[in-house]
Amino acid sequence: MGSTAVQIDPETYPAQSGKTQDSQGVPHPVFASRTSLRPADVAIRAAIVTLTLSTAYIHSTLGGLLFTLNAVGYAVAAVAMVIPLALAVRFRWVVRLGLIGYAAMTIAGWAIQGPYYSTAYVAKAIEVALIVLVAVDFARMDGNPVTVVKRELGAFTALVSRRRAAVGASA
Repeated sequence: MGSTAVQIDPETYPAQSGKTQDSQGVPHPVFASRTSLRPADVAIRAAIVTLTLSTAYIHSTLGGLLFTLNAVGYAVAAVAMVIPLALAVRFRWVVRLGLIGYAAMTIAGWAIQGPYYSTAYVAKAIEVALIVLVAVDFARMDGNPVTVVKRELGAFTALVSRRRAAVGASA
């Protein structure tokens, strides 16, 4: 009895085959195309991930479900900031706005509920710095948030109207 090697179709399973392009050389839609990040962009993104993981660590050491879930949320946001999947890259602006809102709500929740001890002040300082850095990253990479939201809503409306026209034409 001999062993049979399983052949992986690179068009169907590009990640398992190690192939990131289709037969015409077009990047597979799962993987992000290479973007030209300047050294400052990489430094800002690294600082964002470091601050995010730092506050996640602080929250994970506090115990309790609320702090643990907060730590998990920060860890997921850190991964979302750097993962090279096409969907994450396409909607990184949503990740940025979400991270700003998450950190702001964490600060607001702490201000309302407490406890007010020295580690909490360190975590809040990290979160304020995180909000500032993410806002800088948003401005550098995406521009004006209002323009970005208008552009995305326009793209969504165009998609819906194209699909409606296609359904109407086939009926």
